Amino acid sequence: MPKDFYTEKDIEDLFNRGIKSLQVTENVVLTELAYEKAKRLDIQLINDSADNPPAAPVRPYLSEPLTRQTAPSKPMIASISPNVISQPNPTPTNTADVEKRIRSAVIARLGNQVDAKLLDNIIHRVVKGIGLK
Repeated sequence: MPKDFYTEKDIEDLFNRGIKSLQVTENVVLTELAYEKAKRLDIQLINDSADNPPAAPVRPYLSEPLTRQTAPSKPMIASISPNVISQPNPTPTNTADVEKRIRSAVIARLGNQVDAKLLDNIIHRVVKGIGLK
C-alpha cells in the first residue's frame, strides 16, 4: 500500500477545512515541518505508537525493562591493557588512583602519541562525569 506524505501546507489545508485530527499510521508520514505545524494549530495526531516527531530517533533500549546483572562486568581499563589490573576485583580507593591507572593503561597502549595534558583533561572529565569520588 502506498504511503501518504503530509507537508506543512497539507496540514494547513486540513486546518482550513476544519479538520481537527489526523490518524497517523505506518502508511501516513508527516514531515518535520508538518508535525510542528500540526502541534501549533492544535491538530490532534492520533497514532498507536509514542508521540515522537518524525525526526526523533527510535531508541528501543530506553523502553526495555532493566535487568539485573548476575555477574559484575569487567572494568573498562581491563580492555585497554590487562597488565594494569593485577587483582581480580580491584577496588580503587580514590579518584586520583583511578586516573593514574587509566593514564598508565593509555600510555602503555598508545605510547607518546597522546598529548599528556590533553589526556589528563579527558581522563579527569570522564572520571568526574561518571561520578567517581
